[in-house]
Amino acid sequence: MTRQTRDVNGRLWTVHGTLEWRTPATEDDFEHDVAAGYVPGIVMIVLISILAIVLVTWTPIDVVVPIWLVLLLVLLALFFPARWALRRPWTLVAETGDDGDGGPEERWMGTVRGYFTARSEIAKIAKTISQDTQPSYEGVLKPIQ
Repeated sequence: MTRQTRDVNGRLWTVHGTLEWRTPATEDDFEHDVAAGYVPGIVMIVLISILAIVLVTWTPIDVVVPIWLVLLLVLLALFFPARWALRRPWTLVAETGDDGDGGPEERWMGTVRGYFTARSEIAKIAKTISQDTQPSYEGVLKPIQ
């Protein structure tokens, strides 16, 4: 997601968002970081798969399972991975100019959670920049020195 907009002074700003696969570490999370990695998730997926296979193989031949029940179970199984994918953190960046070394003259960064939130925040940031000379201090972006 990238948008370009001009501020009231005529400077061209680029506002873009990047999906983060890992939640960015902050100083608030440092003492409480007890993540066990990917192993518990993999173990749970294997366990659920084994239980589903056993359930299907032990079902008597005479039992007729309605198609709507199968679809309901598939939707239920896909709900949590879809929710996980849509709620990933996004890093939003607004930058303008060139300092001569190829880097931006001014850069603002912030993070939000979720695709739809990131999309709406990028639109808000672009609108704020077009009405002012920089992003709003009340928004999610903060200036980077």
